Amino acid sequence: MLKGPFAEAAMPSFVTRPQRQLDYRCFSSAIPIVIDNGGFNFRIGWAGESDPRVTFRNLVQRPRHRATAIVSNAGETVTIVGDHDPALMKYFDCTRSSYRSAFDNNVVYQFEIMEYVLDYGFERLGAEGPQVDHPILITECICNPVSSRSKMAELLFEIYGVPCIAFGVDAAFSYKMNQLHGICDEDGLAICSGFSTSHVVPFAKGEPVWEACCRTNVGGYHVTDNLKQLISLKYPYHSSSISWEKAEDLKLEHCHVASDYAAELQLFQKGAKEAEEKTRCWQLPWIPPTQEEMPSVEEIARKEAVKEKQGQRLRDMAAAKKSIRISELENELRVMEDLLLQLEDVDEDEAFSILSTTTFNSRQELESAIHKVTQSLRKAKGESCESEEKTDSSLAEKYPLIDVPDDILSPEQLKEKRKQVFLKTTSEGRLRAKQKRYEEELWREKQNQQDEEKRLENPELYLEELRAKYRELCEKVEQRKRLKTNGYHSNGNGNTSGGVGRGERLNAAQKERMRLLTTAAFDRGKGEDTFGARDEDWQLYKLISRDNDDENDSFEEDHAELTRIATRLQDIDPTFVAKSDMVPIQGITSELPWFRPRTIEDFQISIGIERFRCPEILFQPNMVGIDQAGLDEMAGVSLRRLTCADDDVKNKICSSILVLGGSSLFPGLDSRLEAGIRQIRPYLSPLRVVRALDPVLDAWRGAAAYAASLQFSTQTFSIQDYYDKGESGLKNYQIKYSL
Repeated sequence: MLKGPFAEAAMPSFVTRPQRQLDYRCFSSAIPIVIDNGGFNFRIGWAGESDPRVTFRNLVQRPRHRATAIVSNAGETVTIVGDHDPALMKYFDCTRSSYRSAFDNNVVYQFEIMEYVLDYGFERLGAEGPQVDHPILITECICNPVSSRSKMAELLFEIYGVPCIAFGVDAAFSYKMNQLHGICDEDGLAICSGFSTSHVVPFAKGEPVWEACCRTNVGGYHVTDNLKQLISLKYPYHSSSISWEKAEDLKLEHCHVASDYAAELQLFQKGAKEAEEKTRCWQLPWIPPTQEEMPSVEEIARKEAVKEKQGQRLRDMAAAKKSIRISELENELRVMEDLLLQLEDVDEDEAFSILSTTTFNSRQELESAIHKVTQSLRKAKGESCESEEKTDSSLAEKYPLIDVPDDILSPEQLKEKRKQVFLKTTSEGRLRAKQKRYEEELWREKQNQQDEEKRLENPELYLEELRAKYRELCEKVEQRKRLKTNGYHSNGNGNTSGGVGRGERLNAAQKERMRLLTTAAFDRGKGEDTFGARDEDWQLYKLISRDNDDENDSFEEDHAELTRIATRLQDIDPTFVAKSDMVPIQGITSELPWFRPRTIEDFQISIGIERFRCPEILFQPNMVGIDQAGLDEMAGVSLRRLTCADDDVKNKICSSILVLGGSSLFPGLDSRLEAGIRQIRPYLSPLRVVRALDPVLDAWRGAAAYAASLQFSTQTFSIQDYYDKGESGLKNYQIKYSL
């Protein structure tokens, strides 16, 4: 709902809201409006009726309009009162907003939010304007602070023009309602466990004794929040599906109060059959994965034909590209050779004028370009590059000081010679690496060609040999990984065991290195530590390093060969699935584990011990970090505060203990509360604990019956009294419940 008393034009028509009443004008201005302003629900209706007309959650949310074609004012903030339909999520952006309440531990302190709630309640009741010309009876918490009552009176008088108001406690109205039906006596004890707080109110001669009241900041909200946290910790991968509203539904449907909390805990700790019977399962939405059928022989043949056709097309394109490249290089080489022939028959001046029309600056640059193009042409044709002899001569011309003795060189020439030696060594290393890469490419191409010819001769035999080689390499790589990293070995039953010594899980090369290290410090068994005194001793580290490098190189070669075979199998065998911990296939790295597909059992949430552990905080608030008394202890504290009452009066009060409030709906709460209070009371003293007729609606019904009485007009606080007495008049204001 938008700000303003009855703004409705800006709200979309599709919002699900309580039905608006149409008989507002049929009630005279003397009939009071009854409001049960609870921490969970807001109820409003007419005095004398049996049920409230409008009920909604006492919450406010302020999302933004989404950018849709239906909503033209996208991005503007709207105010929604109550719990709305989930269908609104596609029209409003609720990701950056949350529910807000006007209450703080059952006391109204956010009156801006309270104004939204009252606007919405009066509008749904049928009021057509901001003025409400009816007396109002509104409920409040026990011992409500004067500042909160004063702000509420100011809101009702100044904004809505209410002629008079009356404040009453919801627990007292509920107790008087049950007293009318004979559920409880005139003297008794009301234990009210609400949404955010719990109260104990003693009654004497039909009136509450406020100085003996007791309060604890634990209620139904804390039970629901505790249940949500426990389930989220138990099933962290379903935490997004466990909302507060779903936890509330689970609480109302499955939770109960244990008669003996310790015995119930032991029952679940032992894993008895009774514990399994008390466990409930909640099934989350689950869509079974689609079962992929294995392709038929015809489908595999068709895919192979398509793949072969595509491969032939790529080979033809590569051959055409190669022929074009060869022709271009031949033309370029022919042009440069003709240019070189022209330069041989002319003098230097004419040669310079000829070169000025080209991109070459000298004859040497032209010859170097001819050499490069020749090498490129041979490489394109697949011929071996005979570049070593020319490289030797070119290096000799480029580095002339390398072969000159040092004794005939000056210091500057010696520095230049060392520089030329370094450059020559680097150039030769690059040439050797380039030649090695070229040879490896030729070897791979030749091996691929041989594999393809072998596959075409006998595809089934080739595939079987390839699979066998893949299995062999997998076992070899896995064995090396196991020996190198974790040191686990098989115990003969297919299981692994880690309880072995280091020497048992080392291979031969590692054992040899350990032997060398352990014996190197002793000289020929004499026990003298002379290692390192001779230069030959340090050759040991070179030997160990070389063995380790050889082992690493062998491991890398095996892993590379395994990757190549896995890629080849994936290309020719549609049914092949590579081991994820061996070879990365299709961009999936070996570090990421492959989990099994989720089943319907993975989307089941079991609620066992949580069923009675969460409501237990009503009796043991310290379980959630609240250092206050429980319900049974609160009853004992309230009885001790009745200093003016004797034992007979206390016995009469304990004979009529009424349990009310939304949290009193837990099964087993009455018997647990009676057992706890009986431990406090003297032996064989009378005790009776009963539940209210309707623990949730009795507060509003009692207030409606109270407002319909003839003496109600004498219990109100008028607007004139507000102007004359102000906050001091509200401080001393108190109604009488036994009219």
